[in-house]
Amino acid sequence: MLYTLSRSPYACDLAALLRLAQPGDDLLLLSDGVIAGLAGSPAARALDASPLTLHALENDIVARGLSAHFSPNFAIISYTEFVRLTEKQPQQMAW
Repeated sequence: MLYTLSRSPYACDLAALLRLAQPGDDLLLLSDGVIAGLAGSPAARALDASPLTLHALENDIVARGLSAHFSPNFAIISYTEFVRLTEKQPQQMAW
């Protein structure tokens, strides 16, 4: 399963997403969802402890000026790599 988080972790039920996560699942942060990847934040710590493989869209991190503050536990990916994730995980759930 590919989970995409496009809303701030403070404006969605991140705990519900984490309850659904299984080993082998991927999570992509995009749009305002990249806020969940801020180093040291409660959301980033919760995601780090999950079984998810973590990704974040580079363009959205840069657009919000978060590059210097982003957790190193996320793979920073391009739109092309986003397409590859959708090919790898045919099922997707948007948050």
